[in-house]
Amino acid sequence: MLTDKKISVVVICYNDGGSVKEMYRRVTEQMEKITPNWELVYVNDASPDDAYDRLKEIAEKDKRLVVITHPRNFGGQNAYTSGLSYCTGDAAITLDGDIQDPPEMFPDLVKKWLEGYDIVYGARTAREGSLVRRIFYKIFYRIFAALSVVKMPLDASDFAISDRKVINALNAMPEQGRFIRGMRAYTGYKTIGIPYKRLERFSGETNLSFMGNVYWAKLGIFSFSYKPLEMISFFAMFITGLSAAAIIFYVILNFFVPAPRGFMTTLVAILFLGSVQLLSLSIIGEYIARIFEEVKNRPKFVRKEILNDYRGWMNDKDKTSYHGN
Repeated sequence: MLTDKKISVVVICYNDGGSVKEMYRRVTEQMEKITPNWELVYVNDASPDDAYDRLKEIAEKDKRLVVITHPRNFGGQNAYTSGLSYCTGDAAITLDGDIQDPPEMFPDLVKKWLEGYDIVYGARTAREGSLVRRIFYKIFYRIFAALSVVKMPLDASDFAISDRKVINALNAMPEQGRFIRGMRAYTGYKTIGIPYKRLERFSGETNLSFMGNVYWAKLGIFSFSYKPLEMISFFAMFITGLSAAAIIFYVILNFFVPAPRGFMTTLVAILFLGSVQLLSLSIIGEYIARIFEEVKNRPKFVRKEILNDYRGWMNDKDKTSYHGN
C-alpha cells in the first residue's frame, strides 16, 4: 500500500457502456494496491447506451461504487464538476470512461501527490488516432498556452490527481463555461505532469466531432484569454495607420500621376475592411455569448439519481445538494 489516505476516482461516462466493466476491473485492481480507503464515483451523463444497466449491476455488489445519473447530457466538464462536488477523498483522480487514460498510471500519479504536488496531470506527449487529430491537439495546446492570462501546462489532460484543497477551489468557482484543466492551472497550486501515450478508445466510437473539437478549443481560449480582444484593438490601429498612409500617398501621387481608378481597387478595399469588421464582431460575439450564459446562473448539472448515495444527497430537502449551483 502507498497510503492510508482516502482517494476518490471520478469517472465520467457518455456512450461508454462497453468500457464499464473493464474500467471497474482495472480501477479496482490498481486502487487495492494503493490504499484500503477509496471510492469510485461514476457520473453517467445520460449515456444513450446500456451504461446505466451495467453500472447498476456492479453497484448492487460493490457499495464503493457510487453512480450519479444526470437526466440529460450536460457535457464532460460539468460531469466532472458533478463528481468532484460529491466525492469525499483527500484527493481525486479524474478520467474519461473510454479507458484512453490508463488506470495503470494511478500509482505514478499518487506517488507524486504524496511527494507534495497538489496537481499531478497526465501530459499527452503522444496519442493514438488520426494524424489530423494529433496535429490539431498539438497546435491547440500551444496556441492556448500563448494566449492564456495564466500559465498553462502544455499537453495537459483532464486525467489527473488533485488534492482536496484543489477540489474545494474548483467547486467554489461559479462559472458556467467550465474548462477543468484551465481552472486547475488558475489555482496556482504546485503542479507536475507525467508523460504518457493516450490510447484509442477501448470500445465504441468517439463522441467528439471536428466541430465539437472547435467548440472545445474556443471554450478554453475565450474562458482564459483577453488577447483576442486586444488583437482587435491592435489590428484596428494598424489598419487606421495604413489607411492614413494610403490617403497621403494617393493625394501626393495625384499631383504627378492621375490616381488609379477602377472597380477592382474599390472592391478589394471594401472586401478587406468588411472582412476585418466581421472577424472583429465574431470575436466580440464569442465573449458576449459567454456573458449571456454566465448571467443566467443556471445549474451546471442536475442529478436524477445516485446509486449507493452514502451522503444522502438525493433525500436532502436542500435542492442545491443535488443541483449544480
